[in-house]
Order: sequence, then structure tokens, then C-alpha cells
Amino acid sequence: MSIQTLSLRSHAPSRCYQAIIALMTLACWLTALDAMTITAMAQQEAKPQKPTPPKPLTTYMGRRIALTMSYHGIPWLNRSERIDEERPAELLEQLQLKDGMVVCDMGCGDGYHAFQMAPKVGPSGKIIAVDIQPEMLQELSRKMKQTEIHNIDTVLGELWDPKLDPESVDFAYPVQMLSAIRKSLKTDGMVALVEFRAEDPTVPIKPEHKMSKAQAKKEFKKNGFKLVREYDKLPWQHVMFFARDESHTESEEESKN
Repeated sequence: MSIQTLSLRSHAPSRCYQAIIALMTLACWLTALDAMTITAMAQQEAKPQKPTPPKPLTTYMGRRIALTMSYHGIPWLNRSERIDEERPAELLEQLQLKDGMVVCDMGCGDGYHAFQMAPKVGPSGKIIAVDIQPEMLQELSRKMKQTEIHNIDTVLGELWDPKLDPESVDFAYPVQMLSAIRKSLKTDGMVALVEFRAEDPTVPIKPEHKMSKAQAKKEFKKNGFKLVREYDKLPWQHVMFFARDESHTESEEESKN
């Protein structure tokens, strides 16, 4: 009898210790879990939130918005006929680029115009080539290595955001995103809009890839720009130069949405 009693007493503390150890282990585990949760929440709060993209548009101020041309169209961008159809050397002359300028080629594709502009701004200048298709920028980078041109920076932008620093650009060569382009322009910077003429039915380009002068003026004025000069002697395109309109107000900017 005494042996059985001793036996029972010798096992009782062991079970108690096991229970205490189990509770301590559970408490430590919960504490660690809470710490991990708090750390994860802090990291999530510290991580910058990606801005919500605006709702995509199919039309803007009465104009149908064209779809972006795929990188599969690179051969068309470099067609030999383009020299006669668009006279890029004449266009380049009208841009009046100077040594040291920072020029943004918006919607640069594989760099057809960027490579022609780069020598004009010289080593102290820079071309910022923006496109939303990484394949376009990859082809541009490949050509940079072949030509040994080093004053072109590539930027992968968004449909609504070209990822440009405020007041960093002397000259912009745009497609869309006028509000963001305006913010990126220096106070004396300009935008050169080169568009296929919608007024001319003989220009063999799809209507949604053309723009009339009246439409361009309407859109740019609404986004805080003013027309400063024009050039109308290219075969298929008109060239319009816009500067920031400093009389444009924030209320006007908000009213356009």
C-alpha cells in the first residue's frame, strides 16, 4: 500500500510540471505570434502604397482613344518609306533642340526619334525615353549598345503616369497623360505634339490615330497649356508647340475629371 501511495505521489508532480510547461510553451508561442503580426502590420504600413490607377477611358472630350500599338509593330516604325512619308529630319529641325536640353520622348517605341534627338542635345543633355511596353524599351536598349549612344535614359511608365520628376524636362514629345506631363515641364519648357492630320482624308492612317488641330487645342487648353507656335509643312502631320499656361488654376484641373 505504501509503495502504491509513493508511486502515485511521484507521478503527480510530473503531470503538474508538464501542464505548466505546456502553458508556458503556448504563452511563448502566442507572444511570438503577436510579435510577428505586429511586425508584419508595421511593415505593411511602412511600405508605400501603389496609387490606384484611374478608370480607363475609351473617349476623351469627343475623341476616341486609340489602343497602344504593340511592340510587334516595331518593323513598321522603322520602315524605309517613313523618311518620305514623315520627313523626320525636317521635324527634328523644327524642334530646335539645343545642347544640354532634357527632352522626354513620350511613347518612344524602340527609339526611332530618340536616337535622332540624342546627338542634338549633346553629352550634357539627355533624352528620357518613356514607354509602357518593356519590350519596346528592351529593343531601344539593345540599339543603344550597337550605336554607343549613352545619353538616353529609359523609363517604364504607366498609361496614366510617365514617372517623370517635377519640373525636370525642357521639352516633351507626348502621346497622352497631359496633366503629368505639365507637372514634369520646367517653367519655360514646351511640349511638341506631332499628330497625323485628321483634317486630311488622304493621310492613310486609321481615324483613331489622327487628331485635328481643333481637338488638340481643346484638350491642351483644358489641361493647362497654351499654343505658342505651329508647323504645317510635313506631308502627313501637323506639329503644335504648347507651353504651360500659368493662369491655369487647380479648380480648372479638377473640373476636367
